[in-house]
Amino acid sequence: MALIDLFLARRVTHGTLTVHHADGKTLNFGTPTPGYPDVAIRFTDAGAAAAIVRDPGLGAGEAYMNGRLVVEQGDVRDLVRLLTMNDPWEAGNNGLAAAPSRRAVQAVTHRIGRINMARRSKRNVAHHYDLSDRLYDLFLDADRQYSCAYYTDPAHTLERAQDDKKAHIAAKLALKPGMTVLDIGCGWGGMALYLHQHTGAEVLGVTLSEEQLKVARERAAAAGVADKVKFELIDYRHVTGTFDRIVSVGMFEHVGPAHYTTFFRQCRDLLSDDGVMLLHTIGRAGGPGVTDKWTTKWIFPGGYNPALSEIISANESLRFMVTDVEVLRLHYGYTLDAWYDRVVAAREQIIALYDENFYRMWQFYLAGAGAAFQFGGMVNYQVQFAKSRHTLPITRDYIMEMEQKYRAQR
Repeated sequence: MALIDLFLARRVTHGTLTVHHADGKTLNFGTPTPGYPDVAIRFTDAGAAAAIVRDPGLGAGEAYMNGRLVVEQGDVRDLVRLLTMNDPWEAGNNGLAAAPSRRAVQAVTHRIGRINMARRSKRNVAHHYDLSDRLYDLFLDADRQYSCAYYTDPAHTLERAQDDKKAHIAAKLALKPGMTVLDIGCGWGGMALYLHQHTGAEVLGVTLSEEQLKVARERAAAAGVADKVKFELIDYRHVTGTFDRIVSVGMFEHVGPAHYTTFFRQCRDLLSDDGVMLLHTIGRAGGPGVTDKWTTKWIFPGGYNPALSEIISANESLRFMVTDVEVLRLHYGYTLDAWYDRVVAAREQIIALYDENFYRMWQFYLAGAGAAFQFGGMVNYQVQFAKSRHTLPITRDYIMEMEQKYRAQR
């Protein structure tokens, strides 16, 4: 058997996978199991399977992008789910791992790539966020929330869950009338506009994406609040002033571990003496690791999802008190499923914007990310910080009380 077949024989025990090789050979793996998908794939050339074995972190995604791996029964989300469901993170297996020497080289390479100096950060952000506005309109909610939603009920729509996310975060900020807020990594402005609308806070949103900045400013002007909700193209390291609250949603993944302490020090220095910060980030359920090669190359150059230990240890020397930690385990999985469904529904429009390869790249990205949150080692962390232990109530009751208030204003 080829190496790819040996791996699949070990990996797929629940659910079934049929593999049609380019030489005409067909092999079947696994056993039909309720809840597990049944998938069939075809390799279109003799070298496709070998390319995956040689470099699993890059080969599978590129084979799908380039049409060398075709899913003939089910779709690529079913394929990724079948493989991850058979090897959940909690089980502690390694799957198709690279050789130790190769893993060592990859680890060094990725760690170097995670050093996001200011001159590189803007380029990395532009790679992903300065894509066509039309692309994001096709799969995000109307507010363009491009981060984990908050599903108080898995049956809720994406729009409802994203609105509930904003309420959940706003509640943790414990805002009071007249406060000022800094939104680091403000995206298209939705969070900043929400905070002003529901609390009256004055907000400064900062981003490194020129496309996002343009849209955010247009939205503030259209809402007639451009004097209260402002947006700037500036690196967080260069922000000056004092703020009562800081919020950062989905930006910390681009900071780079070498700069975590710099990030937290800057946030602490920008806060008033009774200031509060809420950090929302993708994270690793286990210890520190490296970003997979396919994601680094095609989706998020310079991106890295931190372990909770990395977040906490980077802050330990600053006396910036951690006041609350919440782990969102499945919420991003639900979010990514909703995005995936919308991308598939918009296939023709996306191909018209870019091409077939781009569509398959985006589809694979969302399928793989969704599986990572439902069966792999990815979660979301919401970490709250305060400069003084006396600033916030001593129980978490205020969070739910304020959250319900904001939801009622929907």
